[in-house]
Amino acid sequence: MNHDVNAPVPARRNLLRATLVALASGGLLIAASPGHAQTEIKLGHVGEPGSLFQKSADEFARRANAKLGDKAKVVVFGSSQLGGDKELLQKLKLGTVELALPSTVMSSEVDLFGIFEMPYLVKDREHMKRIERDVLWPSLAPEAEKKGLKVLAVWENGYRHITNSKRPINTPEDLKGIKLRVPEGKWRVKMFQAYGANPSPMKFSEVFTALQTGVMDGQENPYTQIYSAKFQEVQKFLTNTGHVYTPAYLVTGSKKWASLPADVRKILEDTAKETQAFVHQTAAKDEEDLLAKLKSGGMQVNAPNKDAFIAASKPVYEEFGQEVKGAQPLIEKSIALGK
Repeated sequence: MNHDVNAPVPARRNLLRATLVALASGGLLIAASPGHAQTEIKLGHVGEPGSLFQKSADEFARRANAKLGDKAKVVVFGSSQLGGDKELLQKLKLGTVELALPSTVMSSEVDLFGIFEMPYLVKDREHMKRIERDVLWPSLAPEAEKKGLKVLAVWENGYRHITNSKRPINTPEDLKGIKLRVPEGKWRVKMFQAYGANPSPMKFSEVFTALQTGVMDGQENPYTQIYSAKFQEVQKFLTNTGHVYTPAYLVTGSKKWASLPADVRKILEDTAKETQAFVHQTAAKDEEDLLAKLKSGGMQVNAPNKDAFIAASKPVYEEFGQEVKGAQPLIEKSIALGK
């Protein structure tokens, strides 16, 4: 009698064993056991292969993963795989993406970040380091946190230059009537309106086709983005305006960040800051190499009258100083740091 009651137990054990074997062979057993699941930290950016964004993000991931061991793993998704800049910022806030590398688009979240949209503000990387120390960390980063975004480190996207398919650009007057793609940040739009162009914000992933089909005549970006996105194939003229130096920011969502273990946060933050030196060295080297490659790719390169562009930039500074609360003293401090 007792034997009959217990008869199904070995059968149940066999079924359980078979299920476990099937799970293990399918690689699902580790995932099913939360004690062994490795935290994946997704880092999204819009850079194409070969871009400074790609090189920076991959180097950060390599360094961070070496320190994280089995605590967590940074996985990089480039080429807008996780969305454009605006979508990535939303995903950071929602916690569906852990890290992103925005640049210009930060001014659409926090008005004060528009200071880096001001033409010819940043003289060189040493000047930028002083602005980072005395302006960005004390005044801008806390404003980003109010919007649910935490800046971990300041990297870069480089000095921006104008390309187009119509003519060489020597003065702002030469931009008249040119349909120019700009990133999603209103101050870049205002700047090129002041110069006489017809600027339109557009996702980076859509720019090549827009240039190829003539929907846009030109765009403006650092050499690293121009070359890696192959704009030289659809643009004849490159003007070395260097009109804006664009920092990039390794950013996380405040809520998701708070949920990560303290030791993981420390590794990520320390590694993010130490990767800056690699980013700056790589950017400086790329600038020389890529200009030569763009020339050999058939682009006509010219140096414009920068004084004419600086003079035409004055209204943009005035409007930014008046419209954005707290901007004027930060502009003055940033300029003073360059002297």
